[in-house]
Amino acid sequence: MSRAEPQLPEQKTPNNLAAYCWSIADLLRGDFKQSQYGRIILPFTLLRRLEAVLEETKPAVLAKYAEIQEMNLPEEAQEKLLLRATGGLSFFNTSKMDLFKLGETNIKANLESYILGFSKDAREIFEHFKFAEFIAQLNDANLLYKVVQKVRMTDLSPKNISNHDMGLAFEELIRRFAESSNETAGEHFTPRDIVELTTSLAFMEDNDALTKPGIIRTIYDPTAGTGGFLSSGMEYVHELNPAAVLRAFGQELNPESYAICKADMLIKGQDVSNIKLGNTLSNDQLYADKFDYMLSNPPFGVDWKKIEETIKDEHTLKGFDGRFGPGLPRVSDGSLLFLLHLLSKLRDSSDGGGRIGIILNGSPLFTGGAGSGESEIRRYILEADLLEAIVALPTDMFYNTGIATYIWILSNHKLSDEEAERQGQPKRRGKVQLINGVNLFGKMRKSLGSKRNIMSAEDIATITRCFGHFAAVEAVELNKPVEAKSSRGRQAANPKAEAPKSFASKIFATHQFGYRRITIERPLRESYQFSDKRIDELRFANKPLKAAMQWAYTHFGRFSENPWCDDEGCEHYGNLAPYEPAIRKHIKSHFAELKEKHIKDLLNPNIWRAQKQRLKQARQLQTVFGSEQCDDKNTYEPRLKAACKTLGISLDTKAKKALEAAVSWKNPAAEKVIKKVHKNTQPNPDYGLFAIEDDANKAVEYKTDGDLRDFENVDLDPSRPVNTINEAYFQREVKPHVPDAWIDGSKRDPQDGEVGIVGYEIPFNRHFYQYQPPRALEAIDADLDAVSAEIMQLLQEVHS
Repeated sequence: MSRAEPQLPEQKTPNNLAAYCWSIADLLRGDFKQSQYGRIILPFTLLRRLEAVLEETKPAVLAKYAEIQEMNLPEEAQEKLLLRATGGLSFFNTSKMDLFKLGETNIKANLESYILGFSKDAREIFEHFKFAEFIAQLNDANLLYKVVQKVRMTDLSPKNISNHDMGLAFEELIRRFAESSNETAGEHFTPRDIVELTTSLAFMEDNDALTKPGIIRTIYDPTAGTGGFLSSGMEYVHELNPAAVLRAFGQELNPESYAICKADMLIKGQDVSNIKLGNTLSNDQLYADKFDYMLSNPPFGVDWKKIEETIKDEHTLKGFDGRFGPGLPRVSDGSLLFLLHLLSKLRDSSDGGGRIGIILNGSPLFTGGAGSGESEIRRYILEADLLEAIVALPTDMFYNTGIATYIWILSNHKLSDEEAERQGQPKRRGKVQLINGVNLFGKMRKSLGSKRNIMSAEDIATITRCFGHFAAVEAVELNKPVEAKSSRGRQAANPKAEAPKSFASKIFATHQFGYRRITIERPLRESYQFSDKRIDELRFANKPLKAAMQWAYTHFGRFSENPWCDDEGCEHYGNLAPYEPAIRKHIKSHFAELKEKHIKDLLNPNIWRAQKQRLKQARQLQTVFGSEQCDDKNTYEPRLKAACKTLGISLDTKAKKALEAAVSWKNPAAEKVIKKVHKNTQPNPDYGLFAIEDDANKAVEYKTDGDLRDFENVDLDPSRPVNTINEAYFQREVKPHVPDAWIDGSKRDPQDGEVGIVGYEIPFNRHFYQYQPPRALEAIDADLDAVSAEIMQLLQEVHS
């Protein structure tokens, strides 16, 4: 069969080349869904490029293959020998076939045989594309030969298209594929504008990588998807410094995305053995590697329950020697686990350090109070001075979500103030920059899934310049068009003014995001009374049996065929066996929270008789206590002890607790309940040790009321002692409102041992909130009058 001359589009640009390759879709329409086009076009484009790259060395590889076949070597050893014959390539093909020799009659079998001739890494890509399945579908639709003809007429040889341009063209094909399958695009494909912004922020500080010839840098993405971040990082550096060398590493969970990423890296001449398949968090396949740059867009709000045991084991057993030493977030959101994973991969600061650009939703900024896993992770990042900046992005920027998102930029090699000044760099040590870019966007002509907004090159430049200059920017009004509002429904005559679209940046010291949560206690105040109504509650056990026992007593005790009585000789008391079916039926429909063990207790006569005995003892004690209310609970214990002695009653601990719960209650008007009187102790009312009148060497400590317990967040201030800050805050903000309160000095931070638990949060929106005054009451009244008049007119029309 004669070979026709391969063709290229007239203008040999990456975009035109991608469009030319995508024209295969013209053959697929009708037989395949639009979302399937990329699954056919991408592997065929890869196949044609690999074939073109191997063309010069193919004879040498075939000769070497014939030579080593008789050696009976394992595949790995064969590959090493064959790779030497490729002249430095990282893949080969041992089949005598190519796209021009497949023929028409046996094209399916020949194509499958041809693909099996590739080296392991290249062959694996086609396997994860499930290429064999699509070959079969194309063959069944009588399209396989036509597609092969179209593909083989595309000249993708290295002489005509460099690795860099071919990589750009393949990226464009990936983008088209992602946009044609919106339902899954967001899981594996990050929009180009976000990739460009994140990449520029992460690489901005590295002058060597951007200027020195021959410099070598590594780039890593633990959630590689289709390789957008890896490609963008290499492209960014290549444009500024073509002589720099970037080596790409990544790991991806989804097999198809992994195949696309690996194919893209293979086309760009990367070592594809550095691209791994699997779950990064539970099975890090690059565990020993450290990197210069890391870029990632991990899934938002995805739980890690499936790998919970593995993650917790690493946290517990390895601590800070593993990846998750600072803490673990809640199982419902694993975003911060990816951030911790990246931090563990930073190249050592003594070796130049590393930088991270990661996209997260709003949850990691503030979720979790002091002492929680999320707060401890933020604490580690901020106290280690790893965070450089956080950029708030516009909403509706991603294909599968419209929620608020943020770019975090981190580094473990912030320059000291002296080094920064000497190098003419901003002084970032001990500081964090927050950039509010939520209004830097334009509307897309056509939405792609949830993506309705796009950042222009100018918008990206605004953010990168602000970050590069480390500049605090007061809210600057942007020249952005006002978003069109819905015209549906009745419009207000005097609508509320919209907040102007603005851009702003603020710089904070790292400790300004921290606080110390102190526990505020108040004294327990209780009254007690041995009234008939209160002691009668002792006839029934505590929750969860109480309500069910009250019902059973009313229906099957007091008013049954054999009524119960409180006499000692009442043989029927507690006997519910004759009514068990009715009781079980009622419990199932009215007390569903009761378990089988509770039902058995309810039906047990011994439980009823034990409660009856407690009731009897309480009635005996009533003869001594009387039925008057007492508002000083401190007298209860001495009086109870004396009464028991007088009456000859013995109460065990459980009975005492049940009695006390029945006859006492919290009363704000009662006296404070004393817990302990401390001898030879100076009063310290701020911490719950109160003075005793006429005795300066004693202090009284009161029991705490858990229902009145409160917490206060006190801002961190490294310049002053912790107790001084806490006490000043307490005197200023708490004492004037609740004079009997005190600080619980036993609640101390496990790391620094000081009073109060340290927490960190980054309340981004609070720092950039712009107050908009409400509409004037006159305007609101006018709108209400207009609506009322309109309603009345409509009612008159109905009546007429």
